[in-house]
Amino acid sequence: RPSSDPLVPQRKLCLPVPGSCHKPEDVIQRYMEEVAAAPDEDCIICMDQLSSPSSYESPSSEDGGQGILPSAVGKFVKCGHTLHMLCMLAMYNNGTKDGSLQCPSCKTIYGEKTGTQPKGKMEIYSIGQSLPGHPDCGTIHIIYSIPPGIQGPEHPNPGQPFTCRGFPRFCFLPDNHKGRKVLELLKVAWMRRLIFTVGTSSTTGEPDTVVWNNIHHKTEMMSNLSGHGYPDPNYLDNVLSELASQGVTEDCLKAPSGASS
Repeated sequence: RPSSDPLVPQRKLCLPVPGSCHKPEDVIQRYMEEVAAAPDEDCIICMDQLSSPSSYESPSSEDGGQGILPSAVGKFVKCGHTLHMLCMLAMYNNGTKDGSLQCPSCKTIYGEKTGTQPKGKMEIYSIGQSLPGHPDCGTIHIIYSIPPGIQGPEHPNPGQPFTCRGFPRFCFLPDNHKGRKVLELLKVAWMRRLIFTVGTSSTTGEPDTVVWNNIHHKTEMMSNLSGHGYPDPNYLDNVLSELASQGVTEDCLKAPSGASS
């Protein structure tokens, strides 16, 4: 433990088993509108003119009819960027197929983005000791635990084992207003399987291992020898930006419309 102060448990989050199913063509048509005339520009995915058909093959629909046509050009309903709908379908089918889309031009997320994090456990504790740079509050202590396992269809090598080096991993936040907001958003990111993924370690080069997934954490409490500790006056704002890039924002914390208080 990083401190002799008692750890006060707050909450334990166990990751649910993923299991939702979305028809790819329906996802494309939910978040893109087909345009009548293709604009005079290139598709950002295939880099061919939008006036030319997509080079991807059009899959047949379940009833045997024609699905999205190669000539179909779609516009995202919020950001307005246009591209071949079949190109976007191919990109979707090459990802996690979670029912969400991300515009390849501006990175706007449509729907609820989920990741490929393996099953595990997120534990949250309170420590009375302060972090360097945050003398007026205690510390939030997060412990991530993920056991080794077998890769699923969403991972680089399905059916092969993956390793989990350096677990459990200990992370720290200041127990102030902004730190608690980051914690709540990290809980959302954890449940959406966005904190970790299976890939190749950037530090050791080991393949098929659990690695961080572009949401930086502070893993040192009382020092900053690795650059992953405190003080760091910009950290909370930076991690809020990283969470937002994964579609995890304050809107995720709002109670659903009609929910009782």
